[in-house]
Amino acid sequence: MSNADRKKWNDRYRTGAYQERDRPSEFLTRWLPQISSGRALDVACGAGRNAFYLAEAGFTVDAVDVSGEGLARARASACDRGITVNWIELDLDTGIPGEDRYDLILMIRYVNPALLESLTERLRPGGYLLCEEHLVTTAEVIGPENPRFRVQPGELEKAASELHIVFSQETICADPDGRTVALARLVARAV
Repeated sequence: MSNADRKKWNDRYRTGAYQERDRPSEFLTRWLPQISSGRALDVACGAGRNAFYLAEAGFTVDAVDVSGEGLARARASACDRGITVNWIELDLDTGIPGEDRYDLILMIRYVNPALLESLTERLRPGGYLLCEEHLVTTAEVIGPENPRFRVQPGELEKAASELHIVFSQETICADPDGRTVALARLVARAV
């Protein structure tokens, strides 16, 4: 990520963006009951809504984001809630350092195909990858206008080709707030 990207996200969080998004991803809440707790990695965690949910469900959570402002908001909220999360400020274009293995890796609406493919190697045997991304479409939908921030059809399955695909979906649907969105969703398991 460039310094311009970091500045963009810091400015968004500094001005209160995403304050209303305090509930976890619906995709995560639907699939988490099928996954045993353990160690989780929340990639591009923003202000921490999914990391909080994972910690409250009994996971030990590493949550990574490029925005120091988003992470500062997350830290304050975690303190208020009495939740422990390992918050890590990191340029995700450099990858996730270390050799840590996870029982669950979550990547919600952050597009980085090279990182996604490398994350599949960081799963413990039996570990899950849950990924939800904006999908390239010609339909009128919310989300990024730049196709660079959307995945192509089939791209998630290709990135997770070394895993067992449990669920894959590419759809146009309503977001929890009622707006139309094009999404690619994937649940895959390390064998």
